[in-house]
Amino acid sequence: MGQLLGELSGLYRSTEAASESYNAIEEKLKKQRKDTRRAQAGLARARTALADGRAHAGQLARQQYRTGVAGGLPPAVRMLLMRDPYRFLEQGHLLRRAADSQAAAVRQLTSGEKQQATAVEQARQSLERQQKLAEKKKQQRDTVRAKLKEVEKLLASLTGEELSRMRELEQQRTDAAQRKLMESGALGGPASTGQAASLQGRRALAYAMDQIGKPYVWGAEGPDAFDCSGLTARAWQHAGHAIPRTSQEQWRRLPHVPLNQLRPGDLVIYHAGATHVGIYAGSGRVVQAPRPGGKVKLTPLATDPPIGAVRPDGTGQGVEGAKQAR
Repeated sequence: MGQLLGELSGLYRSTEAASESYNAIEEKLKKQRKDTRRAQAGLARARTALADGRAHAGQLARQQYRTGVAGGLPPAVRMLLMRDPYRFLEQGHLLRRAADSQAAAVRQLTSGEKQQATAVEQARQSLERQQKLAEKKKQQRDTVRAKLKEVEKLLASLTGEELSRMRELEQQRTDAAQRKLMESGALGGPASTGQAASLQGRRALAYAMDQIGKPYVWGAEGPDAFDCSGLTARAWQHAGHAIPRTSQEQWRRLPHVPLNQLRPGDLVIYHAGATHVGIYAGSGRVVQAPRPGGKVKLTPLATDPPIGAVRPDGTGQGVEGAKQAR
């Protein structure tokens, strides 16, 4: 039975790792869609500027055509042919202004063509990246579904008695791990009440507690269902503090804090790949969306071995803390 429990736990971990990878791709895809929209808007502006430049150049060409042959003669010859050459001299500054206008039109047209060529390439590359991410997201979605089927297949192969015995064994292991954690002093000792939560931490925890009983659904971030990082990200967003969407990015980018300095609202990170996360509720407990088939609930912190904790609204070890805190 212990071997079956280990196999099932491994399947749950790999499923959640695949789910968090899916979430990370989804976040990249959201950003890429914004980049693509910006690139397409830039292309539209470049096309408008080029059209304006061509219209201006066309207008100058028509004006040049209307001046006739004389307008194309050298200035000295034109002065000799005019009845009033002094007037021609007085109008010299007008001619220079017209020449400057023609030169500006050429520069505008050339610049517009270059800008459009650049914008076309940027829009093409941005759309190409978006399409690749969309395909990668689809592949990762299929991976998650395949792993979920493995879990379902294993559970379907067990009798009711076997399932009951496996749940009992899982609870016994959790209770033992929790006792060991509390007695070790890793959380500040059995009598420790922990640090006081910040205002935002209390709000994040209160939101998470209100979600207890809602189902775990991979990729979900509320309001009716959550996965693990969907719950933590939404809770802190509700508290007015945006944090990364995935557990890996929460572990990588948020300030790290030692377990013996945990305060309610902090995030407890699990597994070597930082593929699971819960919100610390105090007294050695966390609120978490545990796994497929489960519901948001309050559990012992040691349901799984934690690798560390982060504080969204605090200071700590920084980005490299993940390596030092293990």
